[in-house]
Amino acid sequence: MQAATLADYWTAIEALPTWQGFTLVVGGSLLLAAAINVGGNVLVPRLTRSIPGDVDDVILGGLHPAMYVTVVLAGAGLGLLLFDLEPATLEGIRNAMLSIVTVVWAITLVRIGRGVSRRVTDSRYIDRQVVPIFQNVWSVVVIGVSIVLLLAFWEIDVTPLLASAGILGIVIGLAARDTIANFFGSLSLYVDGTYRVGDYVVLESGERGRVEDISVRSTVIRTRDDILVTVPNALLNNGTVVNESTPKRKRRIRVPVGVAYGTDIDEVETLLLEAAEGQEQVLERPSPRVRFREFGDSALQFELLCWVPNPAARARVTHHLNTAIYHAFQDAGVEIPFPQRDVRVSVTGTDRVDGDGALSAVDAADRTETADELDGEPATD
Repeated sequence: MQAATLADYWTAIEALPTWQGFTLVVGGSLLLAAAINVGGNVLVPRLTRSIPGDVDDVILGGLHPAMYVTVVLAGAGLGLLLFDLEPATLEGIRNAMLSIVTVVWAITLVRIGRGVSRRVTDSRYIDRQVVPIFQNVWSVVVIGVSIVLLLAFWEIDVTPLLASAGILGIVIGLAARDTIANFFGSLSLYVDGTYRVGDYVVLESGERGRVEDISVRSTVIRTRDDILVTVPNALLNNGTVVNESTPKRKRRIRVPVGVAYGTDIDEVETLLLEAAEGQEQVLERPSPRVRFREFGDSALQFELLCWVPNPAARARVTHHLNTAIYHAFQDAGVEIPFPQRDVRVSVTGTDRVDGDGALSAVDAADRTETADELDGEPATD
């Protein structure tokens, strides 16, 4: 029913003079485009208010201008069918209109990509570094597809271009494989949320420090020796990275200590807890605790467990705790033993050693006699 109505409408337009029919078609398309434009300005804010976030506002708000231009050009192209034009001329005009529509939509999509990247980028430094990468990739894809469509509209063979682009891509991929690996490594680190600027990390190689900078190619870490270490993102993506700043920044430290056998273990526990409570950077919650770990070879092994507000304070607090524990044990008379070994020398055979450590005369004579026998001269009776 609707198709018959549209056909009747088009038949009535064709019955009119050419310029009147063209004006009517173009005018109708302008009215429809104006309705889309006005309706979009009215409906889009209402629709986006009901959807959480700002990305939808950017997308819907950026689409309706391109739709407006598309409707106007579609009406103009439909009106040109009323003229008695040569097929080649009509096809050229159609290709020109399609090219304009393609360019308009390419510009619109690129602008939408930039707007979305600005909205989704927050104050985190890694977002400000990595989100533009997605924006650039989006822009390259949109522009590349638009160029292919434009060439297809004008019947330009793109096969040689695609073949050349494929060979060039292989050459570039082989020459810049490390750079490409680091690029995709940075994307993986960003998507996984492995770390961000300011986090304290420990690498698989044993290096530890604070993350100072994250770029597309590498990550810069400041070690405890105040040295900046640049690590390629590909290595970090394939290795083990311990982030000591997540999910919470506070970290537990362990202080092992041994005391002599016979020491009052209750007094040791009290002294260790007092040493922990005397440090300002030791957190009250979770509270410090002491564990009697094992009966060692030379000592009773204890371990003081307490928490510090951030991983960077672990070494400094451990130093202060060791110092406080040592002084507390000295004042309380608690002995900190060290490993001791007894070495015994066993003398075998007929060797007899005198008080000065020399062989006796009898043993010396026996050894001389034995040496003579070895030379082939038997001893006489």
